[in-house]
Amino acid sequence: MIESEIRQLPVYSDEQLLGFVTDEDVIHGAIMEQWGNTRVEEIMTKDPFVIEEDESLGTVLSLIRSEGISHVPIVKDGKLVGIVSISDIIENIFQPRHVQRFGERVGEKVSVLSIPAKGIMVDPVITVLPESKLRDAEEQMHKFNISSLVIVSKGRPVGIITKRDFLEPLAQMEKPVERLTVQFSVKDVKIDEIQRSAVMDDFESFTRRYGGTLEAGTLFVYMKTHGTNFKGEQLIHIRLQFRTKRGAFFSSAEGYGVEQTFKIALDRLEGQIVKSTELANDQDFLKGYLRRRFPLT
Repeated sequence: MIESEIRQLPVYSDEQLLGFVTDEDVIHGAIMEQWGNTRVEEIMTKDPFVIEEDESLGTVLSLIRSEGISHVPIVKDGKLVGIVSISDIIENIFQPRHVQRFGERVGEKVSVLSIPAKGIMVDPVITVLPESKLRDAEEQMHKFNISSLVIVSKGRPVGIITKRDFLEPLAQMEKPVERLTVQFSVKDVKIDEIQRSAVMDDFESFTRRYGGTLEAGTLFVYMKTHGTNFKGEQLIHIRLQFRTKRGAFFSSAEGYGVEQTFKIALDRLEGQIVKSTELANDQDFLKGYLRRRFPLT
């Protein structure tokens, strides 16, 4: 499900189709066990990207595209007031029956990209606290038929959790992970063997640097294309989610060329690892990082 970005899988016995298992089936089955008592903050994406309510829809779309996300919490002076998803934008802006309502105000044409986020956001937002249990979070998502929850503390968004955030830790539970591994999800991106080899070389170098410090984990790599430029080169968007025993880390990059874009995203991920609270106090780790980044000449 994670690698193919699909929500359901067929179940066969020999050649007979028995039915389908969905992402919700997997998540619900897991949270009914002891794992359901895990705190939300353990798997949520921390410090989510947010947009002020008076920022334009164009800004929201730009953030969604650049960071490869599907939901953006909307804030006023740092406090959560709403949320905008890519489906909200499609339904309210780009479907023909809605364009006229949003496209004209007092007889004047207004670009839909100039509409403020508060003009399209959904409110109130369904939220949970960082200390809430995964079982309670899943119950809220099922009850309100939503695919994400905003995590708040004192009214401010401190995290966001999606179905993918549930599935990724579950994918690591099937077998105890004893080393750093990688999983790819590629959509419409052409990768030849040379490019794949270069990407894996970069990952192997990454594992040599961090395998001892982070002990074990899985790097989830999501690649998709936004089309081509005038030379026919693919504009690649890469998002990395790195879940380890020492914490979860996230980064993204956009550019032309698989190898270069992956390298940029991996460098940014390395920066997130270095800035993490736990590793910031590991002097041996920091010395090794600085020697690699700033070698003596």
